[in-house]
Amino acid sequence: VQLVESGGGLVQAGGSLRLSCVASGYTFTISSMGWFRRAPGKQRELVATITSGTGDTNYADFVKGRFTISKDNAENTLYLQMDSLKPEDTAVYYCNARRTLYYDNGPVDYDYWGQGTQVTVSS
Repeated sequence: VQLVESGGGLVQAGGSLRLSCVASGYTFTISSMGWFRRAPGKQRELVATITSGTGDTNYADFVKGRFTISKDNAENTLYLQMDSLKPEDTAVYYCNARRTLYYDNGPVDYDYWGQGTQVTVSS
């Protein structure tokens, strides 16, 4: 699975950005996709995820009500709409795809990552 992100940039506090992530390859085995971020000097953290089957979503508390994750299955594209951006949202945002393969011993998850896209929010 290959992932290519786009849509990052520089925005003022209170503004909006929309990130996109196009998946290619064995996308039919992707069980979930999500966005993570890594701010300078901090560890990578989960932002939001969405399952492939039911479309269930999960958000980190710090983005609830401001960010929306969605997926266009026909285009194999994941989105993250980011509104009411804050300076503390400044980070490199990474697209993730989890591929689940089923073996005799049970399922095994494989994670794939995009190259990351920089989001900078000025105060």
